[in-house]
Amino acid sequence: MTAVPQAAGRGAPDWPLDIFNTLRQAGVTQASYVPDAGHARLIQLMHGDDGVRTVVLTTEEEGIALAAGAWLGGARAVLLMQSSGVGNCVNMLSLMGACRFPWLALVTMRGEWAEFNPWQVPMGQATPAVLGAMGVTVLRLDRPEEAGEVVSAAAALAYDSDQQVAVLVSQRMLGRKQWLGSK
Repeated sequence: MTAVPQAAGRGAPDWPLDIFNTLRQAGVTQASYVPDAGHARLIQLMHGDDGVRTVVLTTEEEGIALAAGAWLGGARAVLLMQSSGVGNCVNMLSLMGACRFPWLALVTMRGEWAEFNPWQVPMGQATPAVLGAMGVTVLRLDRPEEAGEVVSAAAALAYDSDQQVAVLVSQRMLGRKQWLGSK
């Protein structure tokens, strides 16, 4: 069985493309991620750009170390993850705050809008508080047409002020997921 998000309607804003363009305008040249259907289009766009180095992670906390290394090497990175991975990052987030490294994450949310998987609900509910407790500024993206603006503000705050910022991408924007059983 696999979970498949329902497609956005015709004429819906291409918010992953808006985010991609915004990240590139902000000078992001590295993207790390744990594969996630909610980020699939953005990941595809990142892979399609020769100016972006993409790294598939085994756990989200590796992406924090990569972002720190990128910054020390003069590059800007973004971490793409799902809310269920935020709990894996708590210890590593202290590195970013203590060393004043900028950190930008785009977090696709689970456990909220029409969630079918009860295992996703606890971390989905805890994600904003967990990030906040670690000193991360949390911005919320609830409307596709605001994607570029919200990510631009987050990138400026992260890279220009050496802050740790996470943009939470609403599960409602990703579409309702359904289990498709084998037949």
